Amino acid sequence: MKSVTVLVFLLASGFAFAQSPLTDMTDSLGLARLKDYSAARVSSGNKYVASNDDSKRIMPGETLVMADLKGPGMVTHIWLTVADNEFGWPRLLRIRVYYDGYKTPSVDAPLGDFFGVGHGSERNLNSIMVHDSSFGRARNSYWPMPYRKSCRVTVTNEGNRLVPMFYYHVDYRNYASLPAGIGYFHAYYRQERPARKGHNYEFLSIKGTGHYVGTVMSVVQTQVSWFGEGDDLFYVDGATKPQILGTGSEDYFNDAWGLRDSDGPWTGTPIAEGERLGSRLTGYRWHVPDPIPFKRSIWAGIEHAGWTANPDGTVRSGFEERPDFFSSVAFWYQQGVNEGLLEPPYGYERLPFGNATQLEVPTLINDVTAEKGKALVQKEVDWAKDLLFLVAEGPGARVNIPVDIPENGQYELVGLIAQAPDYGDYKALLDNQPMNLDPRQAATSEVPFPGPEVFYNYLPEVYVSKDRALGMATLTKGRHTLSFICVGKDPHSLGYNFGINDVVIEKVQDIEAKEPESGSAESVPRKVASGTVYRGEPLTYYMARTNAASEDEKVSALYAVGQFGADAASAIPKLGAALADPSARVRAAAAASLAKVDAANASAVPALIKALSDSNPRVRSLAAVALRPIGPGAAAAVPQLVACLDDPVSYVRAPAADALGAIGPAARNATGPLSKRLLVKDEQAFVLRSVAYALGDIGPDARSALPSLEESLKMVRVSYAAQLAILKIKGQPVPSY
Repeated sequence: MKSVTVLVFLLASGFAFAQSPLTDMTDSLGLARLKDYSAARVSSGNKYVASNDDSKRIMPGETLVMADLKGPGMVTHIWLTVADNEFGWPRLLRIRVYYDGYKTPSVDAPLGDFFGVGHGSERNLNSIMVHDSSFGRARNSYWPMPYRKSCRVTVTNEGNRLVPMFYYHVDYRNYASLPAGIGYFHAYYRQERPARKGHNYEFLSIKGTGHYVGTVMSVVQTQVSWFGEGDDLFYVDGATKPQILGTGSEDYFNDAWGLRDSDGPWTGTPIAEGERLGSRLTGYRWHVPDPIPFKRSIWAGIEHAGWTANPDGTVRSGFEERPDFFSSVAFWYQQGVNEGLLEPPYGYERLPFGNATQLEVPTLINDVTAEKGKALVQKEVDWAKDLLFLVAEGPGARVNIPVDIPENGQYELVGLIAQAPDYGDYKALLDNQPMNLDPRQAATSEVPFPGPEVFYNYLPEVYVSKDRALGMATLTKGRHTLSFICVGKDPHSLGYNFGINDVVIEKVQDIEAKEPESGSAESVPRKVASGTVYRGEPLTYYMARTNAASEDEKVSALYAVGQFGADAASAIPKLGAALADPSARVRAAAAASLAKVDAANASAVPALIKALSDSNPRVRSLAAVALRPIGPGAAAAVPQLVACLDDPVSYVRAPAADALGAIGPAARNATGPLSKRLLVKDEQAFVLRSVAYALGDIGPDARSALPSLEESLKMVRVSYAAQLAILKIKGQPVPSY
């Protein structure tokens, strides 16, 4: 009876129309009732029959079109899993959904937050609308997304590194027609670092007709003690007082007396790290049994208030505004497509502190020391992830890792720590001092903070890697030492070993709360603040703002131009000129947009050729990505792309090979360098796959590469690409679905 009751709630929430994805089990005959729609799927599956390489790769700055559907229809389910080794990648990948030909996406959010987990983390989540499993690696959305004419689902890589494997399913239905009164599904991300002083944190502020159905909220604590005394607030249709008023943050997520790791059908907290400085939280609340309808407008948000402490640790207040870092995704259905919201921040600006330096610990092996054990490097332990591995003798085993701090300041350190059947329990020290040890007493606790934290790393299978917040510290410029010391093991563990993928340092800045902006609780004036532009505006609006004095606004405008695709062909001269801007951020934004604007237009090739030699590796990478869609029209770039095959950064080498493959037979002079790269010892597998595919795309003119390709068949993760390349070069048919 419980499942039937749950689904009846869903239907009452406005999701129902003829045979929706939720009606089949609402009565005993529902599943047996004949259907009036057809079911279909698009996926990342490889059409080459002999290949098990069923994933897509997404280069930095590149947009993958997961689905481009024609209506009437409805997306019923999205599943995906990703192998990536960039810190915070679920925050760096951006999912968008466009309906019925609109240029403005109705879904626009970081991929991880859309699937219920913030901060760029992987965690399990078990709810009705979103289900994440395999330690957060498998993500499922069951939000119904109806459309009348078309639906396009995309994912953009806004990080600095390539996504080597991206698997997905998009399941959908085709209908003869949709009934009237069906709203479009929306999801929108925003953030404040820190939350604005004198202004409640806003999930959503829009005009229109629809109903609000969910919130994902994430918080980074910038002070000790309990952050969550803030009440949730919903103002509907211009009300001056909230029609829905809560009693506390944990109460909004339907818990009590604080928050802890939990999940449930409609509410849960997949991340709840406590009350320390830098502790993180993510909570979700699906308003599916209790949607909040609005006819003209809605303002949804929450107070950012809680317990605060004096410098000596004594309690200052039990209810005071706090400058914590907030981010959120609001979910709702509405009539038509909403176009009046601000463009969300781009890429790294969405990370918890807006910056991150990822130290690849395995590359530091010559400077790593160990006690009561031996440190070594394990290559590609878990799909493109290497590990610094400590073969530990037992309690007291220790590994010491150098960490170079670029300038004086306060930093948060994050360890990307592996788990396995033979791993032990470890604590962290920085310069021989315990990490995350705060002597002050939590205002809502009767005992001082325990410390230091112990990381329990036993797991029945190998998992690389869980992000562990090690703590905040004020550090001086120069070299410091991060140590991990074994304190024991789980009774089930086969050993005391330890593995770490990378260490991330994030500089903590802008902690002090900002003064309130003008505007009422329900609206902020339509003015362009630094670094922000509005969605849904004409191309001329963004073109004008590429001349802004503010670098932030210029960068935002350049990225927005790219969303117009071929319709922004007139912007190519402007984008090409921006590749020479003194700012690397501006140059990167211009290159990223050129990759999207017009695949057939080669007028930007000379500027992109120059950008392949840029001092910034992200610009070099994005320039190669932008050359690929131009194809044979980019033949003049072949010499520079060949030079990029020896670039010191792997995330430049891979897109350079892809661009050579897209140029095709006209890149025949690259055959030798590509063959040579294919045999380079310890080259990343994702680079080798790009090289093999490129040789196949050059075709019969690449026959001299056949010996190298035959040799690469011995490498399992490269073999499928090599098989396909050999068939193409020999002119043999490629069996496909």
